[in-house]
Amino acid sequence: MSCTEPAPRISVIMGVYNVASISVFERAVASVLEQTERSLELVICDDGSTDQTWEILCAQRERDLRIQLVRSPKNEGLASALNRCIQASHGQLIARQDADDLSVPNRLACQAAFLALHPEIDFVGSNVALWDKRGIWGSRVFPPRPQPRDFLFTMPFVHGALLFRREALERAACYRVAPETRRAEDYDLLMRMYAQGMRGANLPEQLYQFCEDSAAQKRRKYRYRVEEAVVRWKGFRALRLGSGAFPYVLKPLVVGVFPQGLLIRLKRWFKIYRDPR
Repeated sequence: MSCTEPAPRISVIMGVYNVASISVFERAVASVLEQTERSLELVICDDGSTDQTWEILCAQRERDLRIQLVRSPKNEGLASALNRCIQASHGQLIARQDADDLSVPNRLACQAAFLALHPEIDFVGSNVALWDKRGIWGSRVFPPRPQPRDFLFTMPFVHGALLFRREALERAACYRVAPETRRAEDYDLLMRMYAQGMRGANLPEQLYQFCEDSAAQKRRKYRYRVEEAVVRWKGFRALRLGSGAFPYVLKPLVVGVFPQGLLIRLKRWFKIYRDPR
């Protein structure tokens, strides 16, 4: 960025590794660049990809100079990739976006306006629509103002839908890079932020479309559930949730043995997923 150019208001950060679908990735990037909020940059970290991902990113950069690229020498995990993005970013607001999800056009404008009106809130998400190759098939609804105990059953936010104040992320020392945070970096970060007295909120609108398909389910290997249990144990202790939190530490280990079809039906039963019909 030239020293004469004003810093963007919002930096959107994204980590990628071996892009599976170019068309889906391009839609995700377009959903950021086509936001009604124009003062933004998209910072993407190639986390040590071994395919043509870097060339794909460079082609995207040539089309829109608001895209900034960074690269990891090897695959280090999403937490490390996002920390690299934060370090390279310039905005005072930092938004997440996953490479296979979509943001609706007014997502960032709505979230930034909310933070401007609510100085007591450090980050904001939203309700989300669930989609796969067949289209929108469900939704998730979250508490408007999650409290510490809301972290027990499941994380009360969707990571990719969040917009943070930069100073809040920096106060939390950004993402923690550790073996157990490789697939639970978001859960770890948000519980640490809450333990420091920070708070988040969710907007009632569906401002984010989360890709939840069979491929996403298959990526959830059992060892990741063990790592999530470690993150839960540390986070619940930091939040001082007491001995009653222990059964929830075991939750990812228990649900990990369920067939995926049954798990989705249970989530619908407990209204974690909602059918739009």
